[in-house]
Amino acid sequence: MSDARYFALGTAPPTKSLSLSTPLWRTSGELSSPTAITVDAPVGAIILYISKRNYHLIIPAADEWNKPLADDFVDLQTHLLHGLIHCNGFGHLLYINGIAGGSKHLRGKELMDLWYRICTKLRTRKITVQDLSRKKSMDLRLLYGVGYGHSWYGKWGYKFCRGGFGVSEHDYYGAMQDLSSLELDQIVKDFSDTDKCREINQIFRHYRDMSEAQLLTLNDLLGFMLTIRSHAPVHINKKATAALSSSTSKPSTGIILQNKPLVKGISMEHRSLKSVIADMEDGNRPAKRLEYAAEVIVNALKENNAGKFCHGKMTRPDLRDAARVKIGDTGLLDYVLKSLDNVIVGTHVMCRMKNPTTRIYEYSLHELDNGIKSSEPDTEVLPKPFSAPAPLPGVDVYCDLVYLYRNILVDYPGSDWVNKATQAVLNSKYFVKELPFIDDNDQFLTFTCRLIPILGEIETELQKGLPPGEVVVVVPLHATVGELKQAVENAVRDTYCVAENFLVMEIEELEGFKDEAVLLGAVASGIGLSIIGSGLALENPLRCQAGVENSTVRCICGTEDDDGERMVACDICDVWLNTHCLGIEDIEAILPRYICRGCKVSTSVAALTAESSCCFQYEDTL
Repeated sequence: MSDARYFALGTAPPTKSLSLSTPLWRTSGELSSPTAITVDAPVGAIILYISKRNYHLIIPAADEWNKPLADDFVDLQTHLLHGLIHCNGFGHLLYINGIAGGSKHLRGKELMDLWYRICTKLRTRKITVQDLSRKKSMDLRLLYGVGYGHSWYGKWGYKFCRGGFGVSEHDYYGAMQDLSSLELDQIVKDFSDTDKCREINQIFRHYRDMSEAQLLTLNDLLGFMLTIRSHAPVHINKKATAALSSSTSKPSTGIILQNKPLVKGISMEHRSLKSVIADMEDGNRPAKRLEYAAEVIVNALKENNAGKFCHGKMTRPDLRDAARVKIGDTGLLDYVLKSLDNVIVGTHVMCRMKNPTTRIYEYSLHELDNGIKSSEPDTEVLPKPFSAPAPLPGVDVYCDLVYLYRNILVDYPGSDWVNKATQAVLNSKYFVKELPFIDDNDQFLTFTCRLIPILGEIETELQKGLPPGEVVVVVPLHATVGELKQAVENAVRDTYCVAENFLVMEIEELEGFKDEAVLLGAVASGIGLSIIGSGLALENPLRCQAGVENSTVRCICGTEDDDGERMVACDICDVWLNTHCLGIEDIEAILPRYICRGCKVSTSVAALTAESSCCFQYEDTL
């Protein structure tokens, strides 16, 4: 039995120095009492038994880096990164603050990449996040959901976990599909009777002309705009501005913000590959051949960048030699290379600069989604006598996105189903990433063990909302059933505060096997096992991370569980309802006394019955 080993976080056998044993900051430590736990999971996330150890992984703000950790560090929202991982392998991403949130160097994407690597290395199992991210008054879970088909966190594998106000997973994905499939031509027709039709149509035409591919739906348009959002033209054509401004009927005063080039030496006037090929095409070099050569060059540059944390550069001779592996015509490659400067190729921009030292051209590839800015752009304020009701299309992609977001997604005219779909996406704030189970060591057997407690008469009342208790157990290849039971027992006791006296009674998948039986050949490594046992202290009021609530949630929106939204309880039946569903805004104070509609009816009926009974008794005595 001394060879049987277990741990709750990862799926690989533990070593002498498990990486999680030295976290950046550890608050709870190993607890002797569940009352020492002070950190709960975010409301609305996955509910679990309280773990004995919780690890906080924090990158503090720059001005806090050399200071001692404050007592209220758990509540601070200024950390660049704050993640919480329980010793059972479940965790929560609490805060990410990129450049807009106060970070001086690290962007949100880079912080998320780091968090992803941390979770992968520690072999976490499920990570939840509450997506409240906004930019320029736009909720990104809605904007990215329609434009990309997933939230901003979806780029790292986070998917729908639970929605508020009764929104199910089916409702969420159905709403996103409905919004994404809105046809641009139909939108123009629906707005034809509004004063916004002209501006919306101008925006549609501008980005349709700019795109190589056809933009037919709202998903196509927003996805393209999000891809190029960091590359809007920076020089405003004053003649065009004056022409468009004078053609509008609503003059106003203001200023134009004219951005200077984001990177010195790189022009921001990008061209599509399609237009470049059209200019290059001649009788000797057909368009398909030129396009194929451009793709080969871009792929060679991508391979050069693979595994690098920043954009690599290749000299013109090196890039040509790399492309010659697939195309032997060096004349064709030279012809294409001299035209690939600030050209949009798929989801990348290919740029060319002359090295001031070597005087040789160097090529670099930049993801449109990430942008290529090396510093914040300078802003020059110019006088502007007149402006159109909406910003000129293409001057600022974010302004165009905001205009479409507010007028199409948030306030679509005469379409109740569009507005309902928008609200369903906005009501879905909780997302979860489930990391794949890894069983890659042939010398050990690994099992995911789920607890199934035996409930007595007293415990039966406590089984409502019983969270999953799971541990990952690793035992030697030739361990017996008895040794597995003991390993599970030790792991559960070491992981959960309510399991100090947990006893394994039976393993469902090994029913009929004696304790002396060898596991190898009886059960496959990597499967889940159902552990039937007793001794969980379910009467402990702190058994769950979110606390214990014996009250019932039954809102008019259909939700029957705590969805993370603000709630109020009926003073008579103690049933909880969402305040929003009752018409109480979040900024309003909750009523000191609330009686639900059902109790009002019951009270009224009871009062009438009592009054009728009194009248009958009175008449009977006459």
